[in-house]
Parts: sequence; structure tokens; C-alpha cells
Amino acid sequence: MDLVALRVSLALAALTTLVLLAIALPLGAWLAATRFRGRVLVEAAVALPLVLPPTVLGFYLLVLMGPRNPVGRAWVALAGRPLAFTFQGLVVASVLCGLPFAVQPVAASLAGVDRRLVEAAWSLGASPLRAFLRVSLPLAAPGIVAGAVLAFAHTLGEFGVVLMVGGNIPGQTRTLSIAIFDAVEQLDYGAATSTSIFLLAVSFTVLVVTYGLHRRSPLG
Repeated sequence: MDLVALRVSLALAALTTLVLLAIALPLGAWLAATRFRGRVLVEAAVALPLVLPPTVLGFYLLVLMGPRNPVGRAWVALAGRPLAFTFQGLVVASVLCGLPFAVQPVAASLAGVDRRLVEAAWSLGASPLRAFLRVSLPLAAPGIVAGAVLAFAHTLGEFGVVLMVGGNIPGQTRTLSIAIFDAVEQLDYGAATSTSIFLLAVSFTVLVVTYGLHRRSPLG
């Protein structure tokens, strides 16, 4: 197994998961509580990476990060180099690609919290934020953890968007999924097999953890 690619993959998955949790908690809470009629548009936008081909998403991200785009120009002015084909660009792409895997479980778990418990906390003088942190968040914790685990595993095995946005730069953007692709191209089936078995084991473990958390959840 390519240990350098493993290090890049783990760093990418860990950082992406942290960013996704920071986005998923407030967004999931809003989706769980809002009665806004345009909510369906937000939900569709969040779920879009599930049905959009990775090459299409990767292409639009490359355009967005390019020097002819205001976002790309702003990043070059700020960081002194393009965002595409960098580890930072991979993080941005992975966050967008992994959004539904984090947001949907979080929103579903928060929506399942008994509203009467939250209202009871309010009646006892708790602020909305305190009620969220002390009541909703602990009850929805299994779903939140499941979302984080799914996001981590999805990022670890993502190929299409990673290849489009990051290329194949050893030590920077070359992940395990790309290492498998390279090994197959070079007819190194031993390396491809060992890495594939590792990702298979991770995927199976993720499913076991996710289903186990769902069964133990007081909301499930």
C-alpha cells in the first residue's frame, strides 16, 4: 500500500469531516426546524452531489477555481497560487461532494427529537442555543456521529472529483483511490488488491457502525 497516499487520504478525510460537521450542524438544525417553503430547493442543492456525475462536479469546480473566475482570481490574490491541483482545492471539492452524507443524517436526527422536550427546556428558562446544546444535540448524537463517519469514509474513497480537481501529485493530491487506479494501469495487481481490501474493510466497518448507531439511537 502507498503509505504517502494513505497519509494524504487520511488528512483529507479528517479535515473534510471537520468542515462538514461545522456546516451540517447549523444547516441540519435549520432544515429540521424551518417551515420555509423554499426549503425543498436547499434540500435539493445539498443532495445534488448524490446524482451529479463526479466528472461534471469536478469540471464546474475547476472552472470556479480557474484564473478567469472571480473566485479563482481572489484565491490567487490571497494565497499567491491557484486553488486547483492543491490539497486545499481537494478539501473544497471534498466538502461539496460530501455535503449530503453529513447534512442529511444530521437533519434527520435533529428532526426526530421530541419537540416537547425542547419546549420544556425553554419553559425552564433555557435559551434556544442552550436547549439545542443540552437537549437536541445529545439526543441526536448517534445520527450526527453516523453522518461524520459516512462523510469520512466517502471522502476516503472518492475518486472522480479528486482526480479532476487535484490531479495526481504524489504527497499532495494523490489519494488511495488514485493509487489503485495507477496500480491497475501499471498492472501491479498486488498493490491494487491490498489497497482495495483496505478500503473495502473501511467501508464495511462504516456500515456496521452506522447501522449500529441507528439501532441504539433513541430516535430510531
